[in-house]
Amino acid sequence: MTVLAALTACEPDGAGQTKSDQSVRQSVRQTQKASKMNMQQAGEGSETILDGTLAAIRPPVKWAYGAPMRQACTTDLNEPTGRTTVTRSRNILTIVSPQRRGSLLGVVQRHWEREGFKVTSVRDGSMPWVRASRPDGFSVSLQVGSVGNVFISASFGCAEDAPMTYPKGTPGQPGGPRGEELRPSERSEFWSATEG
Repeated sequence: MTVLAALTACEPDGAGQTKSDQSVRQSVRQTQKASKMNMQQAGEGSETILDGTLAAIRPPVKWAYGAPMRQACTTDLNEPTGRTTVTRSRNILTIVSPQRRGSLLGVVQRHWEREGFKVTSVRDGSMPWVRASRPDGFSVSLQVGSVGNVFISASFGCAEDAPMTYPKGTPGQPGGPRGEELRPSERSEFWSATEG
């Protein structure tokens, strides 16, 4: 669950804050203090999680690296903390039909649960998602986009600032493509099937 979702789901407890708001902020502060992971380690950990997730999908799907993201962590007064949230992603290039999306989400969710993640939110409909987090600070999500594109991401919140390297083929990085491959184009007898 995102911090925003956690905050908006609670009843106010005076002065515009909620009990959940206070506990979420306290939890974030404790995670930041306890974490000795730097950005390079967070990126490598995220890539390992994504590799394992894709390996769990059977039959296999074709994929490409998504553009990496990072966001500076700040204090309540918007001052830098010397920490950064690191996100890595993969875009699935195999066409996953609407009839197979539930199967894909189920396979991925079960894999994450075996890896110690706890599901924090699920959405059904034409653009479903599943999101989960683990006590070590990593979070993951699988989402279906508006054109049927499927992407998986893994993040680590507020790692210590450090230089990072990226896998070969990462968009926007040396040796990688200039832009992301987003639109699925590869057909699969199983994942692209439109019947049962």
